[in-house]
Amino acid sequence: MPLKLEVIFCVHGVISPLLANIYLHYVFDLWAHRWRKQQAKGQVIFVRYADDIVVGFQHEADAKRFLADLRQRMEEFSLSLHPVKTRLIEFGRFAAERRSRRGLGKPETFNFLGFTHICGRSLRGAFLLLRKTRGDRMRVKLREIKEELRRRWHDSIAQQGQWLTQVVRGYFNYHAVPTNAKCLGAFRHHVLNLWRCALKRRSQRDRTTWADMDRLAEAFLPAAHILHPWPDVRFAANHPRWEPGA
Repeated sequence: MPLKLEVIFCVHGVISPLLANIYLHYVFDLWAHRWRKQQAKGQVIFVRYADDIVVGFQHEADAKRFLADLRQRMEEFSLSLHPVKTRLIEFGRFAAERRSRRGLGKPETFNFLGFTHICGRSLRGAFLLLRKTRGDRMRVKLREIKEELRRRWHDSIAQQGQWLTQVVRGYFNYHAVPTNAKCLGAFRHHVLNLWRCALKRRSQRDRTTWADMDRLAEAFLPAAHILHPWPDVRFAANHPRWEPGA
């Protein structure tokens, strides 16, 4: 039963991300850790990045009580929760089965750190957390690439290719997580198509074909493949100490 939160800073002017992060450490992190120890009846886990927070609960009653207490906590510091992004949803390995018994549809999804999180199934039928790049974020990135290609209109193909190599590699370094291979392939294909269109517009006599673009892609665009291990593998390697109650 995850709770998706985003805190709104109701202050005059712009507050730096660093100050916001320090502020929330005292306003949210320490308080939430104490709440989990003293108030929670089941297991609770917190994940926060800046003002974007996801909280997972074993019991629905804990989730509702935490949300009420958190609203009061935020008000004490002149903060508020985002009215649209703050949602209490049923999610996890038993969510689909429970909703099906009640005659409801598939579990809701939620967005966090640029990914849409989905309740899915593995090939063996076991629960699998699916993470896919947010469609709106990908479209924004592709528009940026299109505009930059226009600014690099007169650069040589090699110069454009070297720049696109850096762009695609940087995108994959963040988004190449398990279950996201299809989105990676789609991004690479769209980048290649934008490059093709940019090259064809440079001359009315341009005869660039998809075969030519495939050769350019092989030379410059990194292949779409998963770069990051599953979180449990990564954290087990870097953080051998674990918290049983988390």
